[in-house]
Amino acid sequence: MQTDYTFIILTFNEEIHLPKLLDSIKGLEAPIFILDSGSTDKTLDICGNYQVQYTCRPFDNHPKQWHYALNIFPICTPWVIGLDADQILSPELYQQLKNFKHQDHHHLTGIYFNRKYLFRGKWIKNGGYFPKYMLKMFRYNIGYSDLNQNMDHRFLVPGPTQIWRKGYLIEENLKENNISFWLEKHNRYSDLLAEEEVNRLLYAPVKTYRNNLWGSPNERIAWLKQYWNILPRYLRPYLYFSFRLFFQKGILDGTTGILYHFLQAFWFRLIVDIKIEEQFKLKGIKQHSPAGRKFAFRFLLFFLILYLGNLGFIGITTPGKFYNQWLDQHLNYIRYWREFNISSSAALLTLMGYEVKKTIFNLHVTGRSGFHLVYSCLGYGIMSAFAAFVMAYSKSIRSKFLFLLLGTTSFQTLNLLRLLLITLYWRPDYRINLHFLFNFLTYSIMGLLTMIWVHSKNQYGNKTKKSL
Repeated sequence: MQTDYTFIILTFNEEIHLPKLLDSIKGLEAPIFILDSGSTDKTLDICGNYQVQYTCRPFDNHPKQWHYALNIFPICTPWVIGLDADQILSPELYQQLKNFKHQDHHHLTGIYFNRKYLFRGKWIKNGGYFPKYMLKMFRYNIGYSDLNQNMDHRFLVPGPTQIWRKGYLIEENLKENNISFWLEKHNRYSDLLAEEEVNRLLYAPVKTYRNNLWGSPNERIAWLKQYWNILPRYLRPYLYFSFRLFFQKGILDGTTGILYHFLQAFWFRLIVDIKIEEQFKLKGIKQHSPAGRKFAFRFLLFFLILYLGNLGFIGITTPGKFYNQWLDQHLNYIRYWREFNISSSAALLTLMGYEVKKTIFNLHVTGRSGFHLVYSCLGYGIMSAFAAFVMAYSKSIRSKFLFLLLGTTSFQTLNLLRLLLITLYWRPDYRINLHFLFNFLTYSIMGLLTMIWVHSKNQYGNKTKKSL
């Protein structure tokens, strides 16, 4: 019998999942305890067939279920592994646990597993879902359930942790193949998350983890959440969905993956925002914040005007059915922008001593590389989003104008730096995605600048008659 760790599993009507999970861990010969939430199918019969000890407790939320489980079962091992019934061990993770020795990990208090998530049979590989590190193994009586959360449950540990990057905890809820089940479940979860956010806004939250982008996976999530919490409601689901789909390449997950990202990042988060507002109304609390529907509407309106306006202008200044020769020759700001990037890059490279050849679309350095600059590479999408946010936000016209000037200058500086680096250092056999790196750098800097601007004191007040 394994004496280093014990498995604890939560269940509710898991007859379709539980046998696969128990089969994936039975060779480890570790103690297993199951906390059930009142199953009405064959879940408890399966526990009996596998000779697994179980107890029952009505479900209120996951953090409280795990807290109860960690305190009710007679655990005699130094480590605990907490699993959900729809998870199984990959062969690599199984082997790591098979070779696990308590004495080899005396300096650690927790271990993160890498989760591989499947939705309707499709591995969700992008959109920030892989790799996904979850604290699932921790020292008994040291690790605990975070009771300050209603949703997004996590275990917490003080002290050093380790990430197991090889091997996966494979998670697939087969009941979610029925979309009605997914919608009903997340509708219930939205009640819990809305209540959690309302309590956070009304009362000082208890910090269980420090916010640290470069810390453990839990600390990194806490760092991201602090910015999610201050984003405008109704707008943040749109931003989050767009971020996952394009920046985190969720669009590469195909039809099923895009459906999942839409449901989880947009639909679910939008329902939460709606229920937050409902709870404030029920409590008779009126919120005075630019984070409401008015801001979201203005942002989307400005963004569509700017983004579609740029696309439309490109269309009528490009030879074709709707071509306007006068606009193309006299007011083609898109072409001027492209030519400015090429000419500026050429001038800087010449000053650096390189021999440069350029055309209206291309630039090449003798003995190095070059680039072909098309309209889609100019970044009018991110600039449209940035300008729309600044225009929609409630600050003085002077503050908006200065910040738009700063943001535009910063973006153009980064764009020139990107073109120089591509020209001097890019090679066809490089595996580095320079486009991705540029997007990451740009979004990070623009996001940081925007957060600083939002929190900066407006000398005219947050809301003025001069606001746009």
